[in-house]
Amino acid sequence: MSKTIQDNKFVELTYEVTDQKTGHVLSTVEFPLGYIHGHNEILAPSVHSQLKGKAEGDVIEVPIDCDQIYGPRDETLVITDTIENVPEEYRKVGTSIIMENESGGTRTFIVTRADDKTLTIDGNNPLCGRQVIFTLKILTVRDATSEEMEFGGEITTKPDIDDKLMMPV
Repeated sequence: MSKTIQDNKFVELTYEVTDQKTGHVLSTVEFPLGYIHGHNEILAPSVHSQLKGKAEGDVIEVPIDCDQIYGPRDETLVITDTIENVPEEYRKVGTSIIMENESGGTRTFIVTRADDKTLTIDGNNPLCGRQVIFTLKILTVRDATSEEMEFGGEITTKPDIDDKLMMPV
């Protein structure tokens, strides 16, 4: 039984996302995130490809250009309105607002600025325009159980994830 990451292996890992330009940590997953390699890509394909062949205890760094994942920042998705037009429950910076268009498609907007007169929301992914480094620590590599395979490998163990930053990275 190989202890390296390959298809049908159950993998647990933690990771940290750091902005290359500023060095600021943008997101940290401290509790193990589990998945079955080759069955469900919970992170970007470029990250999964770098994990293949790695073993328990390995720590790897994967640079990511977020524009390749999300596209460039779109300023038409930044909207400012008068505060009176916004329901009270959406007036706090950091609040997520799911909006639906005429065809039923949805997009999540984040409140990025609020003052006494106006409120600004942004529909761009918070990672747009950033170059980041994913630092991943591989905690477990083992054969997936038949039960895990039956459920398609969608396994997470106590994720402590800021879902605004959880991306198909």
